Amino acid sequence: MIRAGTLAIAMATTMAVATSALAQDRLKVAVGQRGVYENSVSELGQDKGFFKKHGLQLEILYTQGSGETQQAVISGSVDIGIGVGTHSVMGAFQKGAPIRAIGSTITGAYEFWYVRADSPIKTFKDASDKTVAFSTTGSSTMMMVAAMQKQYGVKVKPTATGSPTSTYTQLMSGQIDVGWSAPPLAYQAVMDGRTRLLVPGRDIEAFRNQSIRIIAANANDLTKRNDVYARYLAAYRETIDWMYSDPTSIDAYAKWAEVTPELARKVRADFLPKEIVNPDRIDGLDAMMEDAVAYKLLTAPLTQEQLAVLFQRPGKK
Repeated sequence: MIRAGTLAIAMATTMAVATSALAQDRLKVAVGQRGVYENSVSELGQDKGFFKKHGLQLEILYTQGSGETQQAVISGSVDIGIGVGTHSVMGAFQKGAPIRAIGSTITGAYEFWYVRADSPIKTFKDASDKTVAFSTTGSSTMMMVAAMQKQYGVKVKPTATGSPTSTYTQLMSGQIDVGWSAPPLAYQAVMDGRTRLLVPGRDIEAFRNQSIRIIAANANDLTKRNDVYARYLAAYRETIDWMYSDPTSIDAYAKWAEVTPELARKVRADFLPKEIVNPDRIDGLDAMMEDAVAYKLLTAPLTQEQLAVLFQRPGKK
């Protein structure tokens, strides 16, 4: 009887474990740019087991940028999009797209603008009538270039150059005058003296308190599986805590981003204090709506009722 009871317990335990594994909910996650620190959370957290702990299995894919990521969310080909421009999401929502914002990936700007080491451009004021890079139309970097023109009192030629990698190639080949990037991408060249830092994002006054990129969710799936998204955010928060408390996380990030641990450590120390990657921090909506209207991404500011629908808090009242 004792043996039979022990066997029954063992079989029940095995079945429970198997059932738990099978019961893991799946989420398809699109990430805009591999290598960027704010975009590493889902993959690092999955590797570390935080999402599995919350009963989740992530299927992660990488896109060419926030525009492609946003479209994947709207079409329903993915459930979650990471690092999508807030201005563009507000515009898509106003047009009726099934997209919601469930958290922020970054508050404030940590991108940087740079020039070749031999460039005569010493300050942004010297960039008057020069080509200045941003990623894609409607992106947060496009808004940043507009803000820099206003802040420094010059008119430049904003130019869409795509990813940080393609932008670097265009800058070094002389196709554009001022490049953009998000560290650690293209930052080693600054450290080596091949390029020169012109404007760090933290110097853009208008963006210091704006949550410029968000975690986007497909509205239809969010309604059906709200608890799944709540668990995703819980694991996301735990991953952030680990990334800023465990020294081994730097090695994990460096491996993921394919950079040296020294560069990874410097990038986080110089550009990314923990408070700006807090997913629960949503700041600066009024200012962002004003900019979105100015650039015709919105026909009018969203109402408070619309904002309450767009910005969701899964798992929280």
